[in-house]
Amino acid sequence: MAPSAIEDTGHEAIIVPPRKTLLPILDKHDEAELKRKADKHLLYCGSQFHPDVITACEGIYLHTASGHRILDWTSGQMSCLLGHGHPEIVDVITKHAMHLDHLFSGMLSPPVIALSERLCSNLPDGLDKAFFLSTGGESNEAAIKLAKAYTGKFEIVGLGASWHGMTGNAIGAQYHFGRKGHGPMVPGMHMLPSPNAYRSVFRRPDGSYDWEAEMAYGWRMIDMASVGSLAACIVECIQSSGGMLVLPDGYLTAVKRECEKRGMLLIVDEAQTGIGRCGEMVCVNHEGVVPDILTLSKTLGNGLPLSAVVTSAAIEEVCKARDFFFYTTHLNDPLPAAVGDKVLEILLRDDLIAQARRSGALLQQGLRGLMRRYGCIGDVRGRGLLAGVEIVSDREAKTPALDVARRIGERAYELGVWANLSSHPSFGGVFRIAPPITITEDQLREGLGMFEQALRETEGSMPLY
Repeated sequence: MAPSAIEDTGHEAIIVPPRKTLLPILDKHDEAELKRKADKHLLYCGSQFHPDVITACEGIYLHTASGHRILDWTSGQMSCLLGHGHPEIVDVITKHAMHLDHLFSGMLSPPVIALSERLCSNLPDGLDKAFFLSTGGESNEAAIKLAKAYTGKFEIVGLGASWHGMTGNAIGAQYHFGRKGHGPMVPGMHMLPSPNAYRSVFRRPDGSYDWEAEMAYGWRMIDMASVGSLAACIVECIQSSGGMLVLPDGYLTAVKRECEKRGMLLIVDEAQTGIGRCGEMVCVNHEGVVPDILTLSKTLGNGLPLSAVVTSAAIEEVCKARDFFFYTTHLNDPLPAAVGDKVLEILLRDDLIAQARRSGALLQQGLRGLMRRYGCIGDVRGRGLLAGVEIVSDREAKTPALDVARRIGERAYELGVWANLSSHPSFGGVFRIAPPITITEDQLREGLGMFEQALRETEGSMPLY
């Protein structure tokens, strides 16, 4: 990469423990035969499969059946916070698979108790009680059900461009994608405008984003539509699937205030922003807001199916008296709980939250350097090691350039770095970048260098110098 694209921050790279290489297994796969079997037997689930077959993961890299090594800038599905195959995580999985894997959901085990203690002890006061499920959708479903039980009301407010999961209440409060083709949603769902600082039509006379006016407008519409049974508002601190939209400073505080006016609870979904990725244990800490209910998933399990619902003892007491019930086969399972506890132990022991802040500053600095060089980059946004790069064909008009973005992404992948780019038009041609927080500065520079080369070699990137 050219020197001007990124500056040295002066921080030393943190060394990741050595790993046993997985490369010898790569020669055992016939890629053409694997693809033939996939075409024959795998059911379509809403999007086309990536053309490569991934046969191994190690650290921050993926390996394909064709022998290609890829720097994984999305941590799997934004989940492998500590990287793939972290030796301590592998050890925990092995031991618990042998001796304490799965139990009847009403039985307790030491890993579940340890995870609840370590998690709640490192969250703001008022987030005191937790239980553990498998997916983010499940945790949001449970959180919404908790809010309905506590308030005795049923209407739920979500944000435009949100993504909360595939279950009934979760998808009902989700407005980015997935609502069509299967009949009515859960009744009583309302939408606040998506706080998109780059594209919102709500502007002050000087052209700056007026999120306060936008939010006030949204609540007026909700109050007119409501039947008087508003129970909760659910938000993400960064709307990842909607294009890496960061809530403006003060937004969470204002949402909490509006909820309190109406006797509603505030649910914050930190599937991707929680557990250190954004430079705090949880992203709400940036604003000092304590939600009534917090949900976690993805990053907590480092790629294993683990999610959490955390709330106050006071809310638990009311919901218990009202016969709240949320039972699943894998409620409070010991094996994933042991992994979650180890993730938190490593995060705190190795001061990885501070590392995420330093690495995030380096990543943002590098991406903004590329923005100064290539006119197709309309906006760079994010927090910590969660970043978005929006590709446009005209900076003044902010015209999405989906085809240019696709070709940049394809070339970057060929060069060896994978950043997710949704093909859905509502995503707006935004790259989602979320590498493991164990990534070193050299590895970050490696990825930025490949991304810059992809920009340089792609027609339509509009070099500025």
